[in-house]
Amino acid sequence: MTTEDLDIEQHPALLSYLRRTGRVAVDEHVVMCNLAGGVSNRTVLVERSTGEAWVLKQALTRLRVPVEWFSRPERIHREAMGLRWLEQLAPPGTVAPLVFEDLDHHVLAMQAVPQPHDNWKTLLLQGRLQRSHFEQFARLLGTIHFNAYRLSAEVARVFDDRTFFESLRIEPYYGYSATQVPAAGPFLGTLINDTRCCRLTLVHGDYSPKNVLIYQGRLVLLDHEVIHFGDPAFDLGFSLTHLLSKAHHVRDHRDAFADGAKLYWQVYLQTMGDVDWAMELEDRAVRHTLACLLARVCGRSTLEYLDSMERARQREVVLALMLDVPVSIPDLIGQFIARL
Repeated sequence: MTTEDLDIEQHPALLSYLRRTGRVAVDEHVVMCNLAGGVSNRTVLVERSTGEAWVLKQALTRLRVPVEWFSRPERIHREAMGLRWLEQLAPPGTVAPLVFEDLDHHVLAMQAVPQPHDNWKTLLLQGRLQRSHFEQFARLLGTIHFNAYRLSAEVARVFDDRTFFESLRIEPYYGYSATQVPAAGPFLGTLINDTRCCRLTLVHGDYSPKNVLIYQGRLVLLDHEVIHFGDPAFDLGFSLTHLLSKAHHVRDHRDAFADGAKLYWQVYLQTMGDVDWAMELEDRAVRHTLACLLARVCGRSTLEYLDSMERARQREVVLALMLDVPVSIPDLIGQFIARL
């Protein structure tokens, strides 16, 4: 069986693969279920008769979005490396352990987060906001950034390559948006150059409520294929974009989302402690937030819960803020909410 022959979403083929490679017994009963929600991977839940449960992921070459978007499937091995490192860099229990990695078929397996659990994005869209979740979200990111910075020489060697960050974030988010919204081109072009020049610590690159499960009140972080050594302000801007876009959509809870976003920034700074560049992040974090807010309505991967009127309004608000950039994260949050 070649790399192209294995499609893990085809369950008979997956079961044959698992038995042939000795990962499950020939006579073992296995239950499989395809998982939805991602655009860049095939993802399957495998429940074994032993009681163990795995999530298998296989990277796609062409991502599942309406416009053409390609990225090499070898990025799944970057995610496997991320899982190994995050076990020591992230707070205990916040990352699912790696089970196995297959270099030939671009597949990895990790332990499944036990049921019952909730996806944080789903809870937020339902208006179910909890202060502790915003605090944990901040501490989780701050801990990763802080611990990776302390080991920056070694982390930089392992995660120096930013090929997948370019193909999955810089081009489809910032570069493509600049072609769709020429008025934002100079702003985005400058930010692209600044981001490429900044190398401070480990950057998750996909730090979003969609990639957070909540199990027994604890946040568990998923999806690490864009992880790299670079600008931590990108993680802040990317994540704040999701909080503010949901504030836009879930209008009855806008004030609560704004308060949660401000709390997220405050707790992040507290977690970073005396790291000398932490306070210098704010200007770049503001600019990354504006860029991502625009990209999620004009880029290759748009937010599916925003309707056409909301997308147009978000574009209008962001373009106005790009002309007079807010001076701080709290100022950005306040102005974005007020202009809606």
